[in-house]
Amino acid sequence: MDFFELNAFLTLSKTLHFAKTAEKVNLSPSALSRLITRMEEEAGCRFFERSNREAKLTEKGREFAAFAEKCLQEKEDIFTKLRSSGSAVTGTLKVYASVTACYSIMPPFLQKVAERLPDLHLNVQTGDPAQAVQAVKNGEADVAVAAIPETGLSGMDCIPVRRTPLVFAASTGGPYEKVSGSPQDIVSSVPLILPKTGLARERFDFWTESRNVKPQIAAETEGNEAIMALVQLGLGIGLVPHIVLTNGPYEKGFTCHAAGNALGSYEVGFIQKKQYTGSQSYKKMRMEIDKILHE
Repeated sequence: MDFFELNAFLTLSKTLHFAKTAEKVNLSPSALSRLITRMEEEAGCRFFERSNREAKLTEKGREFAAFAEKCLQEKEDIFTKLRSSGSAVTGTLKVYASVTACYSIMPPFLQKVAERLPDLHLNVQTGDPAQAVQAVKNGEADVAVAAIPETGLSGMDCIPVRRTPLVFAASTGGPYEKVSGSPQDIVSSVPLILPKTGLARERFDFWTESRNVKPQIAAETEGNEAIMALVQLGLGIGLVPHIVLTNGPYEKGFTCHAAGNALGSYEVGFIQKKQYTGSQSYKKMRMEIDKILHE
């Protein structure tokens, strides 16, 4: 067995899904299945109970996962030691952020990281902000930018950066540039473009259900950028955090319709696990990142 195989096995042990794991390790699902079978044959035991494309770890599979994780951590430690000079902080920090966050929240953070940790490698993944929490929970990201509920996030260290209200965005010059009435009147009469999931959608659904409002939903999509693209086409008004309209490419060409107190505001900031494990070099890196985040 080599390091690539151990990493593929460990990734599958966390996702328990062959197709998702295959995409992460750049293999086809069938190739991944053959790889796992070869590893099981070499070990002389079954690591997974398989059902279609999903998998469940056996007891021996859990034991081997602990070994694989320790082995990969020690590999990272020795490689870091060989590459580094002195006490430099090295390694790879995995960050998950939406495109909007890359325009607004991320720049000051990245600047500090570059200044203090010049040997650190950054792996930034962009995507739907509603998936940020899960990305950290699954280990796909060490740090993420996310909407922070008033009650916080269980098991997460939350560092608020900016408070933003939820608003409705319309295309300037489009059919919904000018709308009037209460938020209740607007959502029941104007086509809406909503996020499929996330804190904004939870707030919206709770409010409409509590007021017995029947919204006119034109489209549901993932990510604020997709919402804004459909808004620009004139399909309706989109529910987004106000920060989307004040940063990046959406500062011009769009009109903001306030939602009043109906949907409220929330904090946007960084999240990370309160506790983390890994190699000594990884822990050292995370301690330095923790200092930067809390400043």
